[in-house]
Amino acid sequence: MKYHKKNNSPLPTLFTLLLATALIFGGCSGGSEQGANGGDQNSDVSVAFVTNMVADFWNIAKAGCRDAEKDLGIKVEVKMPPEATVVKQKQIVEDLVSSGISAIAISPLDADNQVAWLDSIATKVPLITHDSDAPGSKRLCYIGMDNYKAGRMCGELVKEALPEGGAIMLFIGRLEQDNSKHRRQGVIDELLGRPKPESLDKIEYDPLGDPIKGEKYEILDTLTDQGKPEAAKQKAEDSINAFPQMKAMVGLFEYNPPACYQALKQAGKLGQIKLIGFDENDVTLQGIKDGTVTGTVVQNPYEYGYQSVKVLKDILEKKETKGFIDIPPRKITKQNVDEYWADLKAKKAG
Repeated sequence: MKYHKKNNSPLPTLFTLLLATALIFGGCSGGSEQGANGGDQNSDVSVAFVTNMVADFWNIAKAGCRDAEKDLGIKVEVKMPPEATVVKQKQIVEDLVSSGISAIAISPLDADNQVAWLDSIATKVPLITHDSDAPGSKRLCYIGMDNYKAGRMCGELVKEALPEGGAIMLFIGRLEQDNSKHRRQGVIDELLGRPKPESLDKIEYDPLGDPIKGEKYEILDTLTDQGKPEAAKQKAEDSINAFPQMKAMVGLFEYNPPACYQALKQAGKLGQIKLIGFDENDVTLQGIKDGTVTGTVVQNPYEYGYQSVKVLKDILEKKETKGFIDIPPRKITKQNVDEYWADLKAKKAG
């Protein structure tokens, strides 16, 4: 910067005076820029929303994150592992911490075996979980639903599809996740008429591999695909060929019902073998409208995204937060699918 000198004292130019004035008045707003919806957006604070894989389900959650970003004036980074593996998820989180992220919301892929690592992250930045919990970790809050309850709701849909009973196959991505285990067991317990446990830590899990037989219903097995839709479709095709007694297929992750749908369509068995879903894939919703899918149990991924950002912002601002934010599941059937789908499209478009 150049100065005019008089008596060896520097005098600011007119430009410098104007610049200083601008800085003074700029400081009155806290040094922040206005968010898209008028909220203050602090350029030094950013939070991350980390998923467990790439899926349309998570695109809905991303829409919630983006709306929260605008409404609350805080920057949000949404990260989806290209592969549903602990290694990829861990790499993403550690890169975020190294980059200076202020707080993180994560859906753990393997809660039981990730506790030590999650605790190490929690010592560096505020950490919460969404969608799938890690209750044994030092996370500050869990945002999601009671997956055991949601599983029982899914079991109720199976009963509506097969009131006389029958053999059922379950399909799911993996069972290492906290939500997966609860969801699967909820379906089984509902179909076998078992009482609800006193608490989630009292759930007894049926092993894989052997059929689970009740008075009216038989669970043939639970087939996992490690988050790969192509593997899910292949396993659905194999099941149709291997189990002629199968009366219903239940897909417990967002991409499982569409995979089962395609397998049934190719085999010419749509409608003959009942299909019950989870989450809100377009194929699943269209199947409900057409009558080829009995129904689905949906979460609210939009709120997972929005509430995660809100809670992280509150934590950073030292506001009081809850340890669990319950976002209840809902059943979607032919009676309410049109209304639900219209609302979902509006949220995704916004």
